[in-house]
Amino acid sequence: MASDKSQRTQSVAVIFGVTGLVGKELAKRLISKSEWKVYGVARRPEIASIQSCNYRFISCDLLNPSDTQQRMSSLRNVTHVFWVTWATQFPLDSPECCDQNKAMMRNALDAILPNSPSLKHFSLQTGMKHYVSLQNPLDGQQVCYYNEDCPRASDAYNFYHHLEDLLKEKLASKAGWSVHRPGLLIGSSRRTCYNIMGCLGVYSSICKHLELPFVFGGTRECWEEVFIDGCDAGLAAEQHIWAATSESVSFANGQAFNSINGPSFTWKEVWPALGEKFGVRVPEDMFLEDQWFSKVMADKKGVWRAIVEKEGLVQTEMEDLANWDFLDIAFRCPVKMLGTRDKVDRLGFTMQCKTLDSMLNSVDCMRQEKLIP
Repeated sequence: MASDKSQRTQSVAVIFGVTGLVGKELAKRLISKSEWKVYGVARRPEIASIQSCNYRFISCDLLNPSDTQQRMSSLRNVTHVFWVTWATQFPLDSPECCDQNKAMMRNALDAILPNSPSLKHFSLQTGMKHYVSLQNPLDGQQVCYYNEDCPRASDAYNFYHHLEDLLKEKLASKAGWSVHRPGLLIGSSRRTCYNIMGCLGVYSSICKHLELPFVFGGTRECWEEVFIDGCDAGLAAEQHIWAATSESVSFANGQAFNSINGPSFTWKEVWPALGEKFGVRVPEDMFLEDQWFSKVMADKKGVWRAIVEKEGLVQTEMEDLANWDFLDIAFRCPVKMLGTRDKVDRLGFTMQCKTLDSMLNSVDCMRQEKLIP
């Protein structure tokens, strides 16, 4: 009888994007609980695969409908879906980017829903760019701190909006759902296109190797002012799980939540501590407005390969960890992306993190995983 009870109460989760910053944290937390069976989905496995009797990895190209049907057909009675992935082949805010991301989610839902009549919750991750337009930064965006009821950004091809609309359409009354909008995600992964700590880890390693100063290249506003919220990948994962398993909050019609650490930060405040953690030389004048990382790092692929070889690191190319165009955008963002977390606090999710601590812990994780020296 005990076995029958365990069978009835087991939750079955599918994590789409399991090798990313938040996907890894979700898997780690869920498989530690005996009542969860976890399937992790991504195109390629992480270097150090997860070893657990509660976990199975599925390699799948979600852009391929037949491959998705074939790979997902063995899944039965999924109770929870966590969507923390996106297609990055095309530029953000482009029609192609929207089409690809919608196709991925549609293919996944079409494969899972028919075999999972007891689906309880679908948890979608987007981001704070839900509220702001980088294409038209002054287009009616006068709010400094965004709450979940603020209107969408005006961009027609913001794929965050398209995914949220598709979720409403496909789930209807079939399951509860939530949307999580993190700030700048902070964690460790080599499978993430927009990875701030991967960028800084590679940059600092090259600075140390070439005996260059560790300087911030960006606008003075982004350097000195509170411009973006930090979001620890572990905090984002815990918020996903909280929403997916909450019995005190109704998700029948969907709920949206900002996902942010709490206390604000400026790059000017955290830069010296980051430099000390990385073991690099931080000059007295740490700010250099004329430095564009996409230009300075353009010819450093060979340097990174030499560092990987010398330090005995996991074999990676520079672009596996660092996206210099993204770093330039982050340090030269034309609009503030700041949110309130009043809603999650009020509803019972009170975990907070200090952003500098999140960054320093991520450095430790990247070193343990032998991604950086």
